[in-house]
Amino acid sequence: MMMNPATDSEGGVIDMSADGEQRYDAPPRIRGRVFVVRGDITQEHVDAIVNAANTTLLGGGGVDGAIHRAAGPELLAECRTIGGCRTGDAVITRGYRLPAKYVIHTVGPIWRGGNAGEAELLASCYSSSLKLAAEHGVHTLAFPSIGTGAYGYPVSKAAQIAIKAVTDCLQTDPSINEVRFVCFDERTLDAYERALSATGR
Repeated sequence: MMMNPATDSEGGVIDMSADGEQRYDAPPRIRGRVFVVRGDITQEHVDAIVNAANTTLLGGGGVDGAIHRAAGPELLAECRTIGGCRTGDAVITRGYRLPAKYVIHTVGPIWRGGNAGEAELLASCYSSSLKLAAEHGVHTLAFPSIGTGAYGYPVSKAAQIAIKAVTDCLQTDPSINEVRFVCFDERTLDAYERALSATGR
């Protein structure tokens, strides 16, 4: 007799593979909306890109510096008027010279070993960014790998948190049509592809 796979409360399918490994098949409203790509986030043609900022919002290294350079000095001038951003929160500015209309700035946690609330703060970066995106009519947006540069968050752990936080948000927000995770190198790309494949997509 054929057994029907179990489902969760959101319509996702929990199935057992031939090798006995449990896999989660994301509900239909998530499939086709989350992508992992390798590239330069400053070149993404989306409604908004997300900046892995610091608390001052005044630019820095890595993704933050690249976004500020690509957007031009007007971005820094607008950021100066905001007065900073707390870890786990997000703020929005115009995109200026970027292809994206908006930049959503969020501040990831500094990795301190995993017992200082880092996971919750990192998940909040993604949920806060998506909430802000929806409030501003953003339908497509691109995230970098938040916190895995100078802040030292382990990439594999960060990828799992990022994918879960985004898919959880998309379950309740149909206004976001597409989320891209734009990875700068192969190691990061592999981690996010593995995390996404674990959802059954």
